[in-house]
Amino acid sequence: MKAIMYHYVRPFNNDLPNLKILNYDNFRNQLDYFDNKFGFVNKEDFINSFNSWEKNKGVVLTFDDGFYCHYDFVFKELKKRNLWGIFYIPTQPYTEHKLLDVHRIHILLAKCDSKNILEFLKCNIDDSMFDKSTLNEFRTNTYSLQKNDEYTLMIKRALNYYVSYKYRTSVINILMDKFIPDESKIFERFYLSKDQILEMHNYGMIIGSHSVNHPVMSRLSLKEQKSQIKNSFNFLEGIVKKFHHKTFCYPYGGFHSFNNNTEKILFQENCLYSFNVDPRDIEKDDIRLRPHALPRYDCNQFPFG
Repeated sequence: MKAIMYHYVRPFNNDLPNLKILNYDNFRNQLDYFDNKFGFVNKEDFINSFNSWEKNKGVVLTFDDGFYCHYDFVFKELKKRNLWGIFYIPTQPYTEHKLLDVHRIHILLAKCDSKNILEFLKCNIDDSMFDKSTLNEFRTNTYSLQKNDEYTLMIKRALNYYVSYKYRTSVINILMDKFIPDESKIFERFYLSKDQILEMHNYGMIIGSHSVNHPVMSRLSLKEQKSQIKNSFNFLEGIVKKFHHKTFCYPYGGFHSFNNNTEKILFQENCLYSFNVDPRDIEKDDIRLRPHALPRYDCNQFPFG
């Protein structure tokens, strides 16, 4: 059984020329490929596997970050094919009505020259802002599966992993003020609406938590991790009224992005399973022994990605 991870699925947009998307046509082609090569796992069989510990054959589709394009393109395409998917949604955009910091970084890199951003960034940070305790670990374990130019890699590592959360938002504010003056307009059609989430849930899509504001969970205290998980589930349940079941997806992913505390909290919250980023098939032992670290492939590891 293979779980596949998607983020932006949309046509090319001239306003965001460097955004790393899966073009909508390629998404449809990839679904055809999966259908012909592996088939798709039945939703009920997948859910029941966490009780029976039976491994299914086929593909499970997962979509991270709650983007508007997941309704405009993904949901409509899945309905046409009578398929289902799991949609992992961070909740802060609905309470604070602004872009998440992780997506502000995406927008910066999509619209602007990465070398210019890095040069400006270096003028606005210093060593005192870095979380030095994890620098070596995150330098080794992050973005190994992505293809980034050297400037983009340094920006993403610095802002997503190196700079302390105490300073991160203020640093990104400075960058956005310099390079992206129309941030509020971008927000207007960036995330799913509550009505769209409810419609997708009612149609049979699985709605899961992607935390409150997409932090690296392993960088948080136990109390902060509990807040991220519990509050995000509570907010989403207020939209869908009743979950099919609880499921979680680790922001950023990789074993460096969460820890034993994270998995314990998810068990305590009666979460059925959680997805990591680990490019291999889901085996029976994953379901039986560690359901809160299920592996997933990136869609770019397959044809049409």
